Amino acid sequence: MDANTGNVIVEGLITYIGLVILLTFHEFGHAWVALKCGDDTAKLQGRVSLNPIVHIDPIGTVLLPLIMLFTPVGRFLIGWAKPVPVNPHNLRHPRSDDILVTMAGPAMNLVLAVALVGLARVGVLIRVPDMVDLCDSMAQLSLLLCFFNLIPIPPLDGSHVLRNLTGMSYETYWQLSRYGFIAVILVLQIPQVRWLLWTAVDGTFALLAFCFGFSS
Repeated sequence: MDANTGNVIVEGLITYIGLVILLTFHEFGHAWVALKCGDDTAKLQGRVSLNPIVHIDPIGTVLLPLIMLFTPVGRFLIGWAKPVPVNPHNLRHPRSDDILVTMAGPAMNLVLAVALVGLARVGVLIRVPDMVDLCDSMAQLSLLLCFFNLIPIPPLDGSHVLRNLTGMSYETYWQLSRYGFIAVILVLQIPQVRWLLWTAVDGTFALLAFCFGFSS
Protein backbone atom coordinates (compact mmCIF):
# COMPACT_ATOMS: atom_id res chain seq x y z
CA MET A 1 0.00 0.00 0.00
CA ASP A 2 1.53 3.32 -1.10
CA ALA A 3 1.46 6.56 0.86
CA ASN A 4 -1.36 8.07 -1.19
CA THR A 5 -3.59 5.06 -0.63
CA GLY A 6 -2.83 5.17 3.07
CA ASN A 7 -3.70 8.85 3.25
CA VAL A 8 -7.00 8.25 1.45
CA ILE A 9 -7.92 5.49 3.91
CA VAL A 10 -6.98 7.60 6.94
CA GLU A 11 -8.89 10.63 5.66
CA GLY A 12 -11.88 8.41 4.86
CA LEU A 13 -11.92 6.92 8.34
CA ILE A 14 -11.64 10.37 9.95
CA THR A 15 -14.57 11.55 7.84
CA TYR A 16 -16.55 8.46 8.77
CA ILE A 17 -15.93 8.99 12.49
CA GLY A 18 -17.05 12.58 12.05
CA LEU A 19 -20.22 11.39 10.32
CA VAL A 20 -21.03 9.00 13.17
CA ILE A 21 -20.55 11.79 15.72
CA LEU A 22 -22.79 14.16 13.75
CA LEU A 23 -25.47 11.49 13.40
CA THR A 24 -25.27 10.80 17.13
CA PHE A 25 -25.92 14.45 17.97
CA HIS A 26 -28.73 14.50 15.41
CA GLU A 27 -30.57 11.62 17.08
CA PHE A 28 -29.80 12.95 20.55
CA GLY A 29 -31.55 16.17 19.49
CA HIS A 30 -34.68 14.23 18.53
CA ALA A 31 -34.69 12.24 21.77
CA TRP A 32 -34.01 15.21 24.04
CA VAL A 33 -36.77 17.37 22.53
CA ALA A 34 -39.20 14.43 22.66
CA LEU A 35 -38.49 14.09 26.38
CA LYS A 36 -39.00 17.83 26.92
CA CYS A 37 -42.32 17.57 25.06
CA GLY A 38 -43.56 14.84 27.40
CA ASP A 39 -42.61 11.58 25.67
CA ASP A 40 -40.14 9.41 27.57
CA THR A 41 -40.17 6.52 25.05
CA ALA A 42 -36.69 7.32 23.77
CA LYS A 43 -35.37 7.79 27.30
CA LEU A 44 -36.67 4.38 28.37
CA GLN A 45 -34.80 2.84 25.42
CA GLY A 46 -31.57 4.64 26.29
CA ARG A 47 -31.69 6.96 23.29
CA VAL A 48 -31.28 10.28 25.15
CA SER A 49 -27.57 9.62 24.91
CA LEU A 50 -24.44 10.73 23.10
CA ASN A 51 -23.24 7.13 22.94
CA PRO A 52 -23.02 6.38 19.18
CA ILE A 53 -23.65 2.66 19.70
CA VAL A 54 -27.31 3.16 20.71
CA HIS A 55 -28.03 5.11 17.51
CA ILE A 56 -26.29 2.95 14.88
CA ASP A 57 -28.35 1.75 11.93
CA PRO A 58 -26.67 -1.11 10.00
CA ILE A 59 -27.51 0.32 6.60
CA GLY A 60 -27.58 4.08 7.14
CA THR A 61 -24.70 4.36 9.62
CA VAL A 62 -22.42 1.55 8.46
CA LEU A 63 -23.01 0.05 5.03
CA LEU A 64 -24.05 3.03 2.89
CA PRO A 65 -21.52 5.59 4.23
CA LEU A 66 -18.59 3.18 3.91
CA ILE A 67 -19.58 2.27 0.37
CA MET A 68 -19.85 5.96 -0.53
CA LEU A 69 -16.52 6.75 1.12
CA PHE A 70 -14.45 4.09 -0.58
CA THR A 71 -16.04 4.07 -4.04
CA PRO A 72 -15.76 6.83 -6.67
CA VAL A 73 -18.84 8.93 -5.86
CA GLY A 74 -17.07 12.28 -5.67
CA ARG A 75 -17.53 14.51 -2.64
CA PHE A 76 -20.90 13.08 -1.72
CA LEU A 77 -21.25 11.28 1.63
CA ILE A 78 -24.46 10.77 3.50
CA GLY A 79 -26.07 8.46 6.02
CA TRP A 80 -28.63 8.17 8.76
CA ALA A 81 -28.95 6.63 12.22
CA LYS A 82 -31.62 4.46 13.81
CA PRO A 83 -34.80 6.56 14.09
CA VAL A 84 -35.65 7.72 17.60
CA PRO A 85 -38.92 6.14 18.79
CA VAL A 86 -41.65 8.67 19.55
CA ASN A 87 -45.10 7.94 20.96
CA PRO A 88 -47.23 10.85 19.76
CA HIS A 89 -49.90 10.04 22.36
CA ASN A 90 -47.44 11.08 25.07
CA LEU A 91 -46.75 14.50 23.53
CA ARG A 92 -48.53 17.44 25.14
CA HIS A 93 -49.47 18.87 21.74
CA PRO A 94 -49.24 15.87 19.38
CA ARG A 95 -49.10 17.62 16.00
CA SER A 96 -46.97 20.68 16.81
CA ASP A 97 -44.72 18.77 19.23
CA ASP A 98 -44.15 16.02 16.66
CA ILE A 99 -42.94 18.66 14.21
CA LEU A 100 -40.67 20.13 16.90
CA VAL A 101 -39.20 16.71 17.64
CA THR A 102 -38.75 16.08 13.93
CA MET A 103 -36.97 19.36 13.26
CA ALA A 104 -34.72 19.01 16.31
CA GLY A 105 -32.35 16.70 14.41
CA PRO A 106 -31.69 19.03 11.45
CA ALA A 107 -31.56 21.98 13.86
CA MET A 108 -28.88 20.19 15.87
CA ASN A 109 -26.82 19.73 12.70
CA LEU A 110 -27.19 23.42 11.90
CA VAL A 111 -26.04 24.37 15.41
CA LEU A 112 -23.06 22.02 15.08
CA ALA A 113 -22.16 23.59 11.73
CA VAL A 114 -22.15 27.04 13.34
CA ALA A 115 -19.94 25.76 16.18
CA LEU A 116 -17.55 24.05 13.76
CA VAL A 117 -17.14 27.17 11.62
CA GLY A 118 -16.47 29.06 14.85
CA LEU A 119 -13.78 26.52 15.75
CA ALA A 120 -12.33 26.89 12.27
CA ARG A 121 -12.03 30.61 12.93
CA VAL A 122 -10.16 29.81 16.14
CA GLY A 123 -7.88 27.57 14.07
CA VAL A 124 -7.10 30.53 11.81
CA LEU A 125 -6.31 32.75 14.79
CA ILE A 126 -3.93 30.21 16.37
CA ARG A 127 -2.55 29.24 12.94
CA VAL A 128 -3.44 25.55 12.87
CA PRO A 129 -4.43 24.92 9.23
CA ASP A 130 -5.25 21.23 9.78
CA MET A 131 -7.80 22.25 12.40
CA VAL A 132 -9.33 24.73 9.98
CA ASP A 133 -9.61 22.15 7.19
CA LEU A 134 -11.12 19.51 9.47
CA CYS A 135 -13.66 21.88 11.02
CA ASP A 136 -14.66 23.24 7.62
CA SER A 137 -15.20 19.79 6.15
CA MET A 138 -17.17 18.63 9.19
CA ALA A 139 -19.29 21.79 9.11
CA GLN A 140 -20.17 21.12 5.47
CA LEU A 141 -20.97 17.49 6.29
CA SER A 142 -23.21 18.60 9.17
CA LEU A 143 -25.04 20.97 6.82
CA LEU A 144 -25.43 18.18 4.29
CA LEU A 145 -27.03 15.99 6.97
CA CYS A 146 -29.32 18.88 7.89
CA PHE A 147 -30.63 19.38 4.38
CA PHE A 148 -30.57 15.70 3.43
CA ASN A 149 -32.86 14.89 6.33
CA LEU A 150 -35.41 17.41 5.06
CA ILE A 151 -36.10 15.24 2.01
CA PRO A 152 -39.73 14.05 2.43
CA ILE A 153 -39.04 10.32 2.08
CA PRO A 154 -39.52 7.94 5.05
CA PRO A 155 -37.73 7.56 7.37
CA LEU A 156 -36.08 10.97 6.85
CA ASP A 157 -37.27 13.90 8.96
CA GLY A 158 -38.91 15.74 6.11
CA SER A 159 -41.36 12.87 5.73
CA HIS A 160 -42.56 13.32 9.33
CA VAL A 161 -43.39 16.95 8.61
CA LEU A 162 -45.19 15.91 5.41
CA ARG A 163 -47.13 13.24 7.32
CA ASN A 164 -48.35 15.84 9.82
CA LEU A 165 -49.30 18.31 7.10
CA THR A 166 -51.22 15.71 5.07
CA GLY A 167 -52.82 13.92 8.03
CA MET A 168 -51.39 10.56 7.00
CA SER A 169 -52.03 7.81 9.55
CA TYR A 170 -49.13 6.40 11.56
CA GLU A 171 -49.90 2.92 10.26
CA THR A 172 -49.58 4.01 6.63
CA TYR A 173 -46.45 5.99 7.39
CA TRP A 174 -44.68 3.10 9.09
CA GLN A 175 -45.61 0.76 6.24
CA LEU A 176 -43.95 3.17 3.82
CA SER A 177 -40.94 3.51 6.13
CA ARG A 178 -40.17 -0.20 5.91
CA TYR A 179 -38.83 0.24 2.37
CA GLY A 180 -38.06 3.93 2.48
CA PHE A 181 -34.29 3.47 2.53
CA ILE A 182 -34.49 1.96 -0.97
CA ALA A 183 -36.28 5.08 -2.22
CA VAL A 184 -33.67 7.27 -0.49
CA ILE A 185 -30.79 5.45 -2.21
CA LEU A 186 -32.54 5.72 -5.59
CA VAL A 187 -33.27 9.43 -5.14
CA LEU A 188 -29.62 10.09 -4.33
CA GLN A 189 -28.72 8.80 -7.79
CA ILE A 190 -30.52 11.76 -9.37
CA PRO A 191 -27.93 14.44 -10.26
CA GLN A 192 -30.41 17.26 -9.73
CA VAL A 193 -31.04 16.11 -6.14
CA ARG A 194 -27.34 16.10 -5.37
CA TRP A 195 -26.97 19.51 -7.00
CA LEU A 196 -29.83 20.94 -4.93
CA LEU A 197 -28.39 19.54 -1.69
CA TRP A 198 -24.92 20.90 -2.35
CA THR A 199 -26.29 24.27 -3.45
CA ALA A 200 -28.03 24.55 -0.08
CA VAL A 201 -24.90 23.37 1.74
CA ASP A 202 -22.50 25.66 -0.11
CA GLY A 203 -24.77 28.69 0.24
CA THR A 204 -25.29 28.18 3.97
CA PHE A 205 -21.60 27.44 4.56
CA ALA A 206 -20.62 30.60 2.69
CA LEU A 207 -23.02 32.62 4.84
CA LEU A 208 -21.60 31.14 8.06
CA ALA A 209 -18.04 31.74 6.88
CA PHE A 210 -18.91 35.36 6.13
CA CYS A 211 -20.49 35.77 9.58
CA PHE A 212 -17.28 34.50 11.22
CA GLY A 213 -15.08 36.82 9.19
CA PHE A 214 -13.66 34.47 6.60
CA SER A 215 -12.80 36.21 3.35
CA SER A 216 -14.52 34.99 0.19
